[in-house]
Amino acid sequence: MLRGISTISYFAEDLEAAKAWYTELLGVEPYFEVPGGYVEFRVGDYLHELGIVQGAWARHDLGAAPGGAIAYWHVDDLGAVIERLEAMGAKAYEPRTARGEGFETASFLDPFGNVLGVMFNRHYLDTLAARS
Repeated sequence: MLRGISTISYFAEDLEAAKAWYTELLGVEPYFEVPGGYVEFRVGDYLHELGIVQGAWARHDLGAAPGGAIAYWHVDDLGAVIERLEAMGAKAYEPRTARGEGFETASFLDPFGNVLGVMFNRHYLDTLAARS
C-alpha cells in the first residue's frame, strides 16, 4: 500500500530565508516554486521532493511544537487508502486536497498521534518508470 516517500513538507515563516538555507545545505536550487508560498527541491538518489511551505499556509501553530513536517507516502489509489485509514480509526488531519494536475494529498492522525501523509504523485510514478 505505501510505495515510498513522494514529498516531505517543512513549514517556515520566512520562506525566502528557508529557501536560501536549504539551497545552501543541499547544494541545489529549487526546481519548482509558487511565488510567496512554496519551493520544492529534488534530493537524493531517487530525486525525492523536499518542499518548503509558507508558514501562513500551515494548519497548525508553528510555535506550538517543534517540527511541523508531514511525510507523504505515494499511493496508487488515494480514495481507497483514505477509506482504509478511516476504517482503521485514523482521524482526518488535512482533507483530500488537489495540489495541481496529477497531485493530491491527504493526511491523518494515526491512533498514536502521528501525522501520516498520503499522496498520489505523478512525479513518483515517472521516477519509478524511468528507473525500471
